[in-house]
Amino acid sequence: MSREDLIDIDALQVGMFIHLDLGWMRHPFPLSNFRISSEEQLGVLRKLGLRQVRWSPAQSLLQSVEPAQAASPGVVVPAETPEQRIAAARREALRLQREALAQCEAQYAEATRALAELQSSVVRQPAKAAEQARLLSDSLLDKMLVQEDVSLRLLTEAAGDKQCAHALNVALIALLLGKAAGMDPAQLVDLGVGSLLHDIGKIEVEPRLRFRSEHFSAAEVSAYQWHVSKGVEIGQRMGLTGPALAVIAQHHEQADGGGFPQKLAGERVNPLARIVALVNRFDGLCNPALPGAKSLTPHEALSMMFAQGRSRFDGTMLNAFIRLMGVYPPGSTVQLTDERYALVVAVNANRPLKPSVLIHDPRVPAREALVTNLEEHPSLGIRRSLRPADLPDNARDYLKPRTRVAYFPMIDRSGTQPEAN
Repeated sequence: MSREDLIDIDALQVGMFIHLDLGWMRHPFPLSNFRISSEEQLGVLRKLGLRQVRWSPAQSLLQSVEPAQAASPGVVVPAETPEQRIAAARREALRLQREALAQCEAQYAEATRALAELQSSVVRQPAKAAEQARLLSDSLLDKMLVQEDVSLRLLTEAAGDKQCAHALNVALIALLLGKAAGMDPAQLVDLGVGSLLHDIGKIEVEPRLRFRSEHFSAAEVSAYQWHVSKGVEIGQRMGLTGPALAVIAQHHEQADGGGFPQKLAGERVNPLARIVALVNRFDGLCNPALPGAKSLTPHEALSMMFAQGRSRFDGTMLNAFIRLMGVYPPGSTVQLTDERYALVVAVNANRPLKPSVLIHDPRVPAREALVTNLEEHPSLGIRRSLRPADLPDNARDYLKPRTRVAYFPMIDRSGTQPEAN
């Protein structure tokens, strides 16, 4: 671990790597640990009311005061060969790819820590937890969903706390859907708060009954369903808004009236709850909570919801969800038209059949594999979707399909393979 020192806020410089101890929701920066890159950032830091911050000299890149040395007179610098240019371009693309993924995962991890802190204060300090939920919803909108042209990126299983991953997955995708539907800022904050807390009632349900099993007795099913009413009670103690409470109360209702606890149908279900019911079902299929339960690939989950669940969900929202997730959602394993195998890592909202993929290429070490944007390769496409178990062993070991999936909204700036397909 690198050494950290305290430094006065007025002594900060561009290039210093700093650590803010305010918590992710208490400052406007995407991460709490970062390298200062501009005078504008310095100005924001000096307005936070801090006297000192921690910084890491070893991680800092302070500008050198030494002038750059010019080439000696008469020395001819050899021109780069085409092969060298391709190698340099590949190294730079790989660097940018790793940096982008590292920032996504760091943001996701900070968000899950903030959510865990929120959940731990719900019972003892409900008003504080409500404020934390609002701040976290604001932060998701301001730090993770700041761009208009945004897509979903697959994260590694190490990103964030698994116990909070479901609530965060639901919140992020629900907020993307809400933005696509043209919701105003106040509606989006309510949607975020309701999404983050939709299962909060489970903290008062016996642990073995928190996730429904097909083997439950009628009494056990009733005890499981009780988490909805308990969640509403908790939300009322927190002082949540009506729309946020409606999400908690109705996230298991269905468009055809077959849900619970009130068996509401159609327009009687709050629009925000319709979104959360849809996303909640999708993430539950991909990331089942019960140990040993069969998980579906994102492609399988989306196909099942469209084929078997159209009556269960708001039709307009289901179509919007499919457009958002793409025909092959992040996490899908596929075979390409050139017979190679790949893992979908980012959806292309404009070209749903042309997502960004990580391709199995035995010529390239797995840790150096570049993400390929299929939109940039007209002759290359997806031939079929596969279950991870159906991949050849070498392709499965290379691509390492996730047993759980976590999503992150980001602009798709994937690098592409410099060699020909």
